[in-house]
Amino acid sequence: MSRYWSSIVKNIEPYVPGEQPKDRKYIKLNTNENPYPPSPRVLEAIRRAAGEDLRLYPDPDCSELRETAAEYYGLNKNQIFVGNGSDEVLAFSFMAFFDPERPILFPDITYSFYPVYAKLFNIGYEIVPLDDQLNIPEEKLYKSRGGVIISNPKAPTGQLLPISSISKIVENNMDSVVIIDEAYIDFGGESAAGLIDSYPNLLVVQTLSKSRSLAGMRIGFALGDSSLIEALGRIKNSFNSYTIDRIALAAANESFRDEEYFRSVSAKIICTRERTASELKDMGFTVLDSKANFLFISHPDVAARDLFELLRDKGILVRYFNKPRIDSFLRITIGNDSDMDYVLETIKNLLQSCRI
Repeated sequence: MSRYWSSIVKNIEPYVPGEQPKDRKYIKLNTNENPYPPSPRVLEAIRRAAGEDLRLYPDPDCSELRETAAEYYGLNKNQIFVGNGSDEVLAFSFMAFFDPERPILFPDITYSFYPVYAKLFNIGYEIVPLDDQLNIPEEKLYKSRGGVIISNPKAPTGQLLPISSISKIVENNMDSVVIIDEAYIDFGGESAAGLIDSYPNLLVVQTLSKSRSLAGMRIGFALGDSSLIEALGRIKNSFNSYTIDRIALAAANESFRDEEYFRSVSAKIICTRERTASELKDMGFTVLDSKANFLFISHPDVAARDLFELLRDKGILVRYFNKPRIDSFLRITIGNDSDMDYVLETIKNLLQSCRI
């Protein structure tokens, strides 16, 4: 440990991303990336943007993209904030809306960046335990003192809270901000974006990394009341006015415009997810109902850690969380049909080997 580190650096436990090994070729199903490329129209927009104008700063207000997103969601430009990936948007949101003296609420099994941000920004938090089926007891998220943040569909389980539940949570926290993290909403859920005009305390955070195949571009955004968006802008401009580069702006704009490609890719992933879930259940797995681009699975006869290692040896990367209540589960990103056929056949063979 360096003697030059601040106390914050010494005490923080940073978020740990999925591994990115370089020692061999893997089927990479551990970081919820889209198995399909971006829209051809997006790639063409990137090529056009990679020109002489790169010597100029990008638009710090992301005006064109905000207008495009506003039209897409039936909102206005002042209800849209754009950031360098949804993780940055979430970090800004913690600073903009949560105070150290008022603890926030989030579930005990959730996106592991939430406690990292809370500790980094010295924000107190209270953890709400999920029930035995890993569902959120929504009433326990009512009447928070400092705010609420939940992922929907939930990370890492993939389960979805219906929009009626989201509405009740927001209604019962009118004195604080409720953040709905919708990184996976396009794979079968209904966005809470339609509630924004009814609730000034609702912030919806989304990303173009998953359903629009732009994880390498780092584009996230928030939808909310104009006062919330103004607060996010004040935080952003206290760090870096130019968070989104010209190429990313061009790619993001075109991704919203090519709706047909987006819908087609999302539908393929949903179809593959449902087929994969059915075949895993036939092998004896417990498979939680997922509306995300991944499955959360557990087997009664094979330890999740053991299966994780066995799959890695076979060139398949999945995610294992060594945490209470979910250490018997693996999270498997949905790849293309060819990849998932290989994964299913490999798992079937490994199960037979383990039972001998």
